[in-house]
Amino acid sequence: MRRAWDRPLTAFYVVAGGAALLGALGLVMVFSASQIQALRYGLAPTFYLRRQVLAAVIGVALLLLAARMPVRGHRWLAYPLLAAVIVLLGLVQVPGLGRTVNGSTNWLALGGPFVLQPSEFAKAAFVVWGADLLARKQQHQLLGQWKHLLVPLAPGAMLLTGLVLLGGDMGTAVILCTVLFGLLWLAGAPLRLFAAALAAAGLIAAVLITTSAHRLSRFACLGASDPGPGDQCWQVVHGLYALSTGGLFGDGIGASVEKWGQLPEPHTDFIFAVTGEELGLVGTLTVLGLLAALCASGLRIAARAQEPFVRYAAGGIVTWLAVQASINIGGVLGLLPIAGVPLPLFAYGGSALVSALYAVGLLLTLARSEPAVRAALTTRKRTGALPLLRRLPLRRRPPRGR
Repeated sequence: MRRAWDRPLTAFYVVAGGAALLGALGLVMVFSASQIQALRYGLAPTFYLRRQVLAAVIGVALLLLAARMPVRGHRWLAYPLLAAVIVLLGLVQVPGLGRTVNGSTNWLALGGPFVLQPSEFAKAAFVVWGADLLARKQQHQLLGQWKHLLVPLAPGAMLLTGLVLLGGDMGTAVILCTVLFGLLWLAGAPLRLFAAALAAAGLIAAVLITTSAHRLSRFACLGASDPGPGDQCWQVVHGLYALSTGGLFGDGIGASVEKWGQLPEPHTDFIFAVTGEELGLVGTLTVLGLLAALCASGLRIAARAQEPFVRYAAGGIVTWLAVQASINIGGVLGLLPIAGVPLPLFAYGGSALVSALYAVGLLLTLARSEPAVRAALTTRKRTGALPLLRRLPLRRRPPRGR
């Protein structure tokens, strides 16, 4: 296994294969978890599936484009992409353009049933822009100075976080802050900087939580085992009910009981709970294994990178996906407050899926930037499967009559 992991193309294929398997399984579970929700609203059972498939087609096209684009092309898009996201986040707050769902104004109405969530694209924009900024400063040997390490990286992160918080999206704000810390860690920031930053972030988070009854109520359900007064912990408790009844192999696709009205948002925030009920422990561990393999491959790309941008971008993507998955699954298990962030590449959400698929395409480009990977891919294209067939052991048939 160690020899297989050390091969040049392993990370490239694990990223591509892990994302494909996770996305395919996610489409199956979105269809299974959303049918009852669609019928409750008077929609066709395949309503949410069709929208997710459309987002997947757009996302795969973007993935292929991002995977074929050279690294310098992504770096050239860093500032235009960040500027576009800032404009979209500002338009969300314009009356008539922004759409409010469950108390959060994070969606931009595009006409008809089509909406866009700019905060999901803010994660990708910040990763690319931050990686390009730090790489340029490292090239000029400026990262040893505090002002160059933090400015304009930290103000840019605070601008995006502030615009996201205006819409009430606390989960995405936390993800942006952790990506900032991840980039600073990769840049070699001193530990005292993290101590001061974490203290300031903790103080700001405490103020934001205590001044909002909605956010405070979510922290009251940590570790809850019953719905509580007014059923304020209904989501968390029924998420645990779904996971606890799945057993080892689950009740089967489509056989979930909790999605019949007991579990709110079964196809978005709590799709992991429905997966546990229908596919059991094996299904949930499969999802966790695919996410872990994807993140481990991203870390391998970052560790072997020769270019600073590749290291920063791969590390930023891994931080983003790992933290978002942890927040989502932690909310389902009652270990973290429900933040409303989808499980990457798995849960329903068109903007989130398109943004995550772009990140996968960028990871593939970053993997191809390694000389050994480029050489191996060139060899595979020239020789095809013949070298593999030559290495397969051939079993001779014994002569007849023996």
